[in-house]
Amino acid sequence: MSRRGRQASLPTTAHRRPEVLSEGGLVVEHRDAQNASVRSYDFSTLPVTEQLQRSLAALFAGRCHSHRWASVQTSKLQWEKLRIFTAWLAALPAPPQDVDEITAAVWNAWRLSRTTRSAGYSQVRNIGTLLLDDPRVVGEAAEAMAQRISRPPAQESSYGDAEFDQIKAAARRLFRSALLRIESNARHLELWRAGTFAEGGRDWLIGEALECLARTGHVPCYPHGPMGEVTPVYRYVRALGGAGKEHTWKRLYLSRLEATSLGVLLMAEFGLNLAVIDTLAVPLASADSGPDGHPTYRLELVKRRLGSGRQYETRNVTDLDGSSSGRLITQALAATRFARQAVETMAPATNRLIIWRSAVRGCGTDVGDWFRLGTGRNSAGHWAQLAGVAGSPFRRGRRTVSVVERREPGQNSQDTHDRTYVLPDPRAQEAAAPVIAAAAEAARHQAEQVVLAAELRDAPIPGDAETATADCRDFDNGPFPGADGRCGASFLACLGCTNARIHPGHHSRLAHLHRALSQLRSAMNPALWQADWGEAHARLEHLQRRLGAAAWAKALSEVSADDRELIDDLLNGGLSS
Repeated sequence: MSRRGRQASLPTTAHRRPEVLSEGGLVVEHRDAQNASVRSYDFSTLPVTEQLQRSLAALFAGRCHSHRWASVQTSKLQWEKLRIFTAWLAALPAPPQDVDEITAAVWNAWRLSRTTRSAGYSQVRNIGTLLLDDPRVVGEAAEAMAQRISRPPAQESSYGDAEFDQIKAAARRLFRSALLRIESNARHLELWRAGTFAEGGRDWLIGEALECLARTGHVPCYPHGPMGEVTPVYRYVRALGGAGKEHTWKRLYLSRLEATSLGVLLMAEFGLNLAVIDTLAVPLASADSGPDGHPTYRLELVKRRLGSGRQYETRNVTDLDGSSSGRLITQALAATRFARQAVETMAPATNRLIIWRSAVRGCGTDVGDWFRLGTGRNSAGHWAQLAGVAGSPFRRGRRTVSVVERREPGQNSQDTHDRTYVLPDPRAQEAAAPVIAAAAEAARHQAEQVVLAAELRDAPIPGDAETATADCRDFDNGPFPGADGRCGASFLACLGCTNARIHPGHHSRLAHLHRALSQLRSAMNPALWQADWGEAHARLEHLQRRLGAAAWAKALSEVSADDRELIDDLLNGGLSS
């Protein structure tokens, strides 16, 4: 779509000064919609001219707002694509000096240099969309960037049963051990708060350390070092059994891989994708859980969608027993409660279900110094290596749940579910093969049932009995015997009987019957027409093909008044067998 004529009506991007841009115009800071995560991007590190760096920084900053890029993860992915794009530009014989020097030829060369896989498609699509925000991109360059490109077919397929069972088992094992650990220490903390332990004893020191850990994210420590490092107080280290993470902060918090295990279980249970799991809000239990005491949770799911903002969906799940999907939500709330409480004091209204504690002090990308939100892509890859599977389990896992287990759309339209998930999937194709074969066999059988069985003759045969639609050679021994032993079929069924014989004397009335049934088809409910007249019409269609177009046209031209009267009586019940 051309952008000619729009330059005068749009503000100049190069002159905008978004608040997320630094004073020098080369560093962009992005905070997510909840203001909980922040990331900075230094455009001076890109291998292009300073002029192009500033233009790209302004375009990038224009999207670092909640109504465009609500998640820091989104800006991080777009930054990586920009780094790839600018590295490619820098390798050109004559690199462009600014955005307006990225010509259609340059863009088409970039597009052709990308792979045919989804990564290349995403790079071309996202960089083109970003550059089109600059009003200096007009004419052929804008048309080239706006040109639609075909989405490559999905490269991944659903997991086999054994491999998916292995993934779920690994996730359950890691998450369950973390849950048991946190629950055990939570009970110890409750006993300490209740004054159960004698002051100064080992159990009392452990309880006091847990109290500090629950409030601050670490056990009692001495400040140490210029970067805010801390050293655990020795008497607590001795009571806890060591200074390592297993003895200290992991007593109340999930680690990165344990939080990823929880994300894998949510994917396997509910068919959610990684982006939805990463930002999943804390599920709320219904105010009235009923007399049975089983809590029902409301999951509020938000999925970012290309071109249409976001899709909101609510699901209600009940914790009935250990095998119910609601039990996983109960366990997730229990495993993350201390992390959520700590984060609430640091950043109120964060409202995220998956929060974990890092082993290293943060660099300003999440809440506080120690806590992280959601499950990142890097975490998924590391988790997969430990679980012994190739690549992140989320994309293939969600495909497995949607295509093989649930067999229904999950935050997709039916068309997207069929086109993107089901049709390209080898397991779905394999499962569909016997179904398709059975349907084809049923169609063949049905066709055989309604095929013309009457014998075509050139002239009447002496001794045959004439009926309304054909001549019958053995009226007393037909395939449709009546109560008296003689033929009980209707005259319309004669065409499907091997005793019937059709000669030119029948052609005109049968051609008229075919036309009458076709006219009825347009005036009746399709299901009723098929039930009443479908088989007879199919046999007449077969007869028409057997006789040929010329003979059929001749028969229609020879329809007599007697033929019309006979067929009218036949269709209106005036004739009986």
